[in-house]
Amino acid sequence: MKQFKSVVFLLLFVSVHIFAMAKAPKNNPIFVLVHGAWHGGWCWSDVKRDLTGKGYEVFTPTLTGLGERKHLDNEKVNLDTHIDDIVHLIEMEDLHDVYLVGHSYAGAVIAGVADRIPQRLSKLIFLDAMIVENGQSAISLQPDNVRQLQLKNIKRKENFEPFDVALFGVTDTVVAALVKKRLTPQPFNTFAQPLKLRHKYGNGLPLVYIACTHPQLPIMKEMSSKVQTDKNLDWQHIELPTGHDAMITAPNELTNIFEGLIN
Repeated sequence: MKQFKSVVFLLLFVSVHIFAMAKAPKNNPIFVLVHGAWHGGWCWSDVKRDLTGKGYEVFTPTLTGLGERKHLDNEKVNLDTHIDDIVHLIEMEDLHDVYLVGHSYAGAVIAGVADRIPQRLSKLIFLDAMIVENGQSAISLQPDNVRQLQLKNIKRKENFEPFDVALFGVTDTVVAALVKKRLTPQPFNTFAQPLKLRHKYGNGLPLVYIACTHPQLPIMKEMSSKVQTDKNLDWQHIELPTGHDAMITAPNELTNIFEGLIN
């Protein structure tokens, strides 16, 4: 009887091991998904569930001063703070082979992360994101009328209130209400501080731009066109027919794109 139990245990162990091996993704890449302005790690919940279900390890940090970390907001929170948030997460969790995704404003964040720890990253994925280069800031790329309004906010040290969720392509009334309730003001210095890069943009990493095209925000259309005509860097350009908040409006399609980007 004792021998029989040992055999059963061994078979069970082997079966679990085979199942785990079959489920484990190739090369065990890790996804770090960085949200954009006004959002928090919560916005990735559906994508994280899908990727985790496929066997990937996924991190969805919330940047300082936003989401559940809004109580940490102060006038010293800036772009460098948010770059530090992601660098420290990757270092403290000892992550390697990271597919680093930045949505919207977080395009500036992941560019800064790549400038500092490229050896831990496999690919930079810009999801309908700002392409902020060295010496530029999030507001320096805005149309003049928008930039002037934002500069007044900065002069008064006032945080930026969220845009209407309809601009993000979130039109379902139930979902829109949930998103609107969770958005938090954006610390003003995160838009004001210029990005400081010591190396060439992307720091030698493969670059991917996912353009959300239905509807497409005018500023993001500029970003999308910019990468398609960039003669200095080799961008992979992908179009996704959904609104700006693709992680909310098309999570399954976005998950499939992410998985397809794994080398």
